[in-house]
Amino acid sequence: MPTFPARRLADIAPFHVMELMARAKTLEGEGHDIVHMEVGEPDFPTPEPIIAAAQAQIATGRVFYTPALGLPELRRAIASFYSRRYGVDIPFSRIVVTAGASAALLLAMASLAEAGSEWLLTDPGYPCNRNFVRSFEGVPVGIPVHAENNFQPTLSDIERHWTRRTAGVLLASPANPTGTLLDDTTLAAIAGFVRQQGGQLIVDEIYHGLTYEREASTALRFGDDIFVVQSFSKYFNMTGWRLGWLVVPERFGRDIEKLAQNLFISPSTPAQHAALAAFEPATISILEGRRNEFRRRRDFLAPALERLGFRLPTRPEGAFYIYADCSALTDNSDRFARALLEAAGVAITPGLDFGSNAPEKHLRLAYTAGVERLAEAADRIGRFLG
Repeated sequence: MPTFPARRLADIAPFHVMELMARAKTLEGEGHDIVHMEVGEPDFPTPEPIIAAAQAQIATGRVFYTPALGLPELRRAIASFYSRRYGVDIPFSRIVVTAGASAALLLAMASLAEAGSEWLLTDPGYPCNRNFVRSFEGVPVGIPVHAENNFQPTLSDIERHWTRRTAGVLLASPANPTGTLLDDTTLAAIAGFVRQQGGQLIVDEIYHGLTYEREASTALRFGDDIFVVQSFSKYFNMTGWRLGWLVVPERFGRDIEKLAQNLFISPSTPAQHAALAAFEPATISILEGRRNEFRRRRDFLAPALERLGFRLPTRPEGAFYIYADCSALTDNSDRFARALLEAAGVAITPGLDFGSNAPEKHLRLAYTAGVERLAEAADRIGRFLG
């Protein structure tokens, strides 16, 4: 007899930060002032050129379905963006516009995962990735990564965890929750090894554009057989528009198109027309100014946390997160985060969400608030610590 719900659901954990955010919103509704540092969402509004493009399209009233792979003109604009920013020429036929990076990852896993196939992911890492794998009956296998290697895997890590059941690897650079980058040499070596084994490499690049000392290299430099996930959410400040893209190897194009037709019909039409303005020089100028502001926030928050007794084992190079070691202050980061929210009105994310590699010792703090609010948060944490 069938068992309902499906057994795989037992392996899919809740997204704990969303539950913590819900509690923070409840407290706000009761009149409490909360400093939000828990969710990975830029606090900047969508740039005006993007809003204007959406308004102009909506005003026509012609808000109909687009092709399942996205507007051809947007796909071409994305291809041109790769050429300008990275010097990489990608045929627009390989670019699939999706309903956020989450939909891109779902399409990738739907086309690649099979029952029992193993996928290597970093631990700590973005929690939804392992749940995307499990949703298609794959088996997520965590690779513990540590500060001495910048919280990124080495080639030897991949080689050591690879078995006859391994189907592929999912990496992120810059990474969530650590904000660290993979260096080009390691990324190229891992791509070569996975290719040699007949596996598949997927690289999450959704925080590209938000790096501070050095530019991130796209994995597309290291082979045309790599899936790359990107998003309009982070650098482009378009989280609620739910728009991203997937760069697929040529041979997967038709299969991805069939999946997109069936799973999503098409991405949001207004969001796609809005995104056409995302690559305009006026928009990029706004975004680069905001990148500089994120750097300023990081450079304020990191030493403030160290003065409070947190240890920062690595310096975040990208995204907008600090992954702090709190073991000198608590032996349970989840309990600490919940108590901090209730007592001090500061919302941060415990390591519990990001894997099983010492989560009780770590907290993620998002610098997605202005410096004045970050200073207020540091002051409140100091008082909380007594």
